[in-house]
Amino acid sequence: MPLSGRALALRFLLPLCVLLSGCGSLVAASRSGVSQAVALSSTNQPGQGTLEPVRDPSVIYVNGTWYLFVTDNPAWKGSLPILCSSDATSWHQCSSVFPQMPSWIPARLRGVSNLWAPDISYFHGEYHVYYTASLANTENTLVGLATNTTLDPSDPHYGWVDHGVVLESHDGDSINVLDPNILTDADGRVWLSYGSYWGGIAQREIDPATGLLKDASTPQINLAARPSVAHHPIEGSSQLFHDGYYYLFVSIDYCCNANVATNNYKMAVGRSASPHGPFVAQDGTPMLEGGSTVILTGDGKHWMGVGGCTVYNDPVSGATDIVFHAQPMNGGGVAALWFKQINWANDWPVVN
Repeated sequence: MPLSGRALALRFLLPLCVLLSGCGSLVAASRSGVSQAVALSSTNQPGQGTLEPVRDPSVIYVNGTWYLFVTDNPAWKGSLPILCSSDATSWHQCSSVFPQMPSWIPARLRGVSNLWAPDISYFHGEYHVYYTASLANTENTLVGLATNTTLDPSDPHYGWVDHGVVLESHDGDSINVLDPNILTDADGRVWLSYGSYWGGIAQREIDPATGLLKDASTPQINLAARPSVAHHPIEGSSQLFHDGYYYLFVSIDYCCNANVATNNYKMAVGRSASPHGPFVAQDGTPMLEGGSTVILTGDGKHWMGVGGCTVYNDPVSGATDIVFHAQPMNGGGVAALWFKQINWANDWPVVN
């Protein structure tokens, strides 16, 4: 069974909503023409310890430890912090990918201040972290790669190797190369999905031996867009294979306004029989034409800015799980970590 890079790494993970007691209540949110979406409405997220500030979480389970990779935050040590947990409930910072941002990045992107949206995957005998560096509100963006043979900081072989640029975009390009995500398909081929704003979501093939693009001339495959909305507000893609379909999960609309109440970020999905599309929403609208089925939103009272997700199958339990961030309405907009479980209804995901 093909699994996303994050799903492959999580194949032994127990159902997180069982482990994280008190997963939070949900209330129905209507959406015309699609199955029922839900709104995040609990007053408190599950778990304890280092739950905020967390953005764009990506998680992997190895030898009894959960490792959570998140966007940079000045309050934590190093660049691309790594949080650890033995029970997927209580989290603490245990390491970082880099002690500080590699010097070549600000030299290449003058003015960049932090690294975003790491994606952890395992293939070809190594752990791979793809990450983003970008100048905010521009298409001046790059995707970089770091690899490691182990995630245990106490292992003498522990050490991240920086491989530099995988992809790069500039103002005027068709795609802004934010938010990388790895998928291994049914044939064992490795694909990198990326993109947001100024064009939508796209995909390129990766050489498993190097972790870099298989061929610099390989054409870009477009997966999703929002052509009728200014700046194509769609990002944070996460691909998953389930019962014969590939599902493309995305975050749509706006995440980061100073006024939290206006952050209408939400998670949506489409599906296809191929990892390369065409992906369609539940009502049949192609994702390249702006279609998507919303599955999770903020409730406007307790939580907003719901997105930055990774979705994966847990082959041990048969469950599908989702990890994401959300902004508390009474917390100054500081994004917090959430886990939830997904059920399937007529081969479409529904947040439990």
